[in-house]
Amino acid sequence: MITDEVYVEIELLRKHGMSLRKIAEEVGCAVNTVRSHLAAETWPHYQRNTQRVTKLSAFVDYLCERQAAAHPAWIPATVLLREIKALGYLGSHSQLRAYMHCLKPTLPVEPVVRFETAPGKQTQVDWVEFRHGHNPLYAFCATLGYSRVSFVEFVTDMKVETLIACHQHAFDAFGGVTRRILYDNMKTVVIERDAMGDGAHRFHAGFLDYASHCGFVIKLCRPYRAKTKGKVERFNGYLRRSFYVPLVAQLKQAGLTLDAVTANAQVRRWLKDIANERIHGTTQMRPAQRLPEECLQPLPSPWRGDIRAARPQREVAVEVTARPVVVIERIAQVLPAQHPLAVYERLLDQIRNEPGVAV
Repeated sequence: MITDEVYVEIELLRKHGMSLRKIAEEVGCAVNTVRSHLAAETWPHYQRNTQRVTKLSAFVDYLCERQAAAHPAWIPATVLLREIKALGYLGSHSQLRAYMHCLKPTLPVEPVVRFETAPGKQTQVDWVEFRHGHNPLYAFCATLGYSRVSFVEFVTDMKVETLIACHQHAFDAFGGVTRRILYDNMKTVVIERDAMGDGAHRFHAGFLDYASHCGFVIKLCRPYRAKTKGKVERFNGYLRRSFYVPLVAQLKQAGLTLDAVTANAQVRRWLKDIANERIHGTTQMRPAQRLPEECLQPLPSPWRGDIRAARPQREVAVEVTARPVVVIERIAQVLPAQHPLAVYERLLDQIRNEPGVAV
């Protein structure tokens, strides 16, 4: 390769009247190189060969197909790295990220101010709506404020009976209950904010009874400020990008549609092996590693509330933190049956064994 210094020397020697052959002998290059440079108006520019074969080249078609199946959503590079490693990829994470960056420009990230809570003080709860219509799919998400350990359960409705059942399953998974649980303004928790003055909310009577039984205080986000419960909101995005989108894309490639049974069987494994074992971006620790430090309240005894029975609507005055709270009790349906995890695992194994199915 001829350096810029050599080209400068060629031009200087030519200005001193030296012949092309003498210049070539002086700088150590071919006569034609001297001639072509002096005839050109600019110096030659060299570019990296972008078509060279790399360790990632054999997996480019696979990556494009996976992203096409997920469109308009996006599968993160961390998920695709696990997949192509299982297919034999031996390259680095940075090589994959660089390639994915070329496919999708990085968007600016809005800065978020987070407030840390003491161990055992708070859980943040939220619903994630994945699918509407005649075949709905929702996810109940709960994240412990201190350790960031999360629990997820996929359901087909967001009724109060389902909400209570999901809470019980989350408490069992965490091994206890925090002193407070933070919600947005979902109707299965709060019927009307500030119904009788500032801070005097009208809660759902059945859910308030359940909270009292379990020993946690209901806390509400400020209206239109979902980032008040930013820990679970951030996890919701992680769940969608790193679990839901890749799984739906995989099933779509096999001609299948994700249902709650399959989602629950897969998400429990994902929580145990990936989500609660990753290095959390804020704490720089694994959530599961911090779970023993949570100082949770003991698990409550089985709740025997009468929300399953049909009752007429009525109002009840309740004293909470020296402020009156009016609660409307709603007519509720029977709590849906919950199957043990072994049932989900057997069903998933049957799906896996179907010819042409990849789960």
